[in-house]
Amino acid sequence: MTGEPSRPAARRRGRPARAEAAEGPGARERILAAARAEFAERGYDKTSVRGIAKAAGVDAALVHHYFGTKEQVFAAAIELSFAPALTMPDAIAGGAEAGVGERMARFVFGVWENPVSRPPLLAIMRSALTNDTAATVLRGLVERRLLQRVAGELHVPDPEFRAQLAASHLIGIAMLRYVVKMEPMASADLEEIIAMVAPTLQRYLTQP
Repeated sequence: MTGEPSRPAARRRGRPARAEAAEGPGARERILAAARAEFAERGYDKTSVRGIAKAAGVDAALVHHYFGTKEQVFAAAIELSFAPALTMPDAIAGGAEAGVGERMARFVFGVWENPVSRPPLLAIMRSALTNDTAATVLRGLVERRLLQRVAGELHVPDPEFRAQLAASHLIGIAMLRYVVKMEPMASADLEEIIAMVAPTLQRYLTQP
């Protein structure tokens, strides 16, 4: 025994004591859920890392530890919110080429019509329309996880351009129907919309 007082255990560098104490089980998931809610309610511009941390019940340092910058938190949050739409390439590839336009329209509008998946998508669209950083993050996700995969399944010239044409058609309709809520588009029968849109998508995706 030397009589010297014992020293406290060393903390990991870069992790404030408050952040370590607040981490607990499921901290990353709580932060991500809080980020989705904050971005949905406030939009990208008015959401802060500090606000996300407060909503998740953690220190702001812990948000930075898991996700880095506000932009990176947003990217993780929208990828989670966008998850239902990310299976679209598999859905449209699972059938005969003659029905690819209808499958694409039915899948996309099905995601928008779902009361669970629609609010996060609305939040993403509104943020992307009002903030360049949010638009850049969304564009990267859509290109990387959706359009490149769709283009890889097409057997036509300029498949990336064709995939973008189809996506722009659907996004335009979604904007009018779900974001702007312009009549008569907002209250039109979904089957009627699909019937009118599917042949155009089919042409984009399959016509030589």
